Amino acid sequence: MSTNETDPAAKDAVNVLSVAVERTAPNLSKTTDATPGDIDSEVTTAETVTGSRKRPLRRLSAVLAHRDGQRPGMRVLAARCAVALLLVAGAASTLYFYMQDRDKEAVLAAQEEARQAACAYAPVLANYDAKNLDPYFSAVLDGATGDWRKQFEATSQELREVLAQGQVVSAASDVQCAIKSGDQTSAEAIVVIGQTITSLGTQGQPAPGQLSMVMRMEKSGDRWLVNDMNAPLAPSPQP
Repeated sequence: MSTNETDPAAKDAVNVLSVAVERTAPNLSKTTDATPGDIDSEVTTAETVTGSRKRPLRRLSAVLAHRDGQRPGMRVLAARCAVALLLVAGAASTLYFYMQDRDKEAVLAAQEEARQAACAYAPVLANYDAKNLDPYFSAVLDGATGDWRKQFEATSQELREVLAQGQVVSAASDVQCAIKSGDQTSAEAIVVIGQTITSLGTQGQPAPGQLSMVMRMEKSGDRWLVNDMNAPLAPSPQP
């Protein structure tokens, strides 16, 4: 069969197919009219929108992950700070009570020193002999300071004359002393001195006597000295 000779049925089929293609072509043209750039733009836009939606989630996830990573370290740091504060508070408390105890012990030690000094000074006051008063006055002045020293120096000549006229001899028999109050540099001591007195008034016979006084003690260097006294040195001799 010649190629130029076409089957009528085939022609009819070709015609029908052509009509169908023509009807479909406008719709296809709308699709095919889109250029590759337009397609890429649409795809990029879609990806951008999707990416922009995903980006906050990614940032939030990163922040949470960062915080989660820091939490253990922060907890450890907080615990260490708390322990450090407790240690500092404990050390401060210990130091405070240590200083309190040390100051208290220092005051007690100073009071004991003052008491011993007062007890040692009492026999110096009560032991004298009118026939030999120079050593007595020297010893009294050696343990005196302040107002008491001034007072004794001012009355020493008069006292010397009175004791000499009465031929007074005194000897300490017993000394009792206690601290009334005091700190590390000063104290008040209550002193009671038992003594035996012999004089013209006792007709040469020993007579018991007693001196009671409050000594104001003051620390001068490494010594405790008598700063003031509120009792007479010795009882008036009997006529």
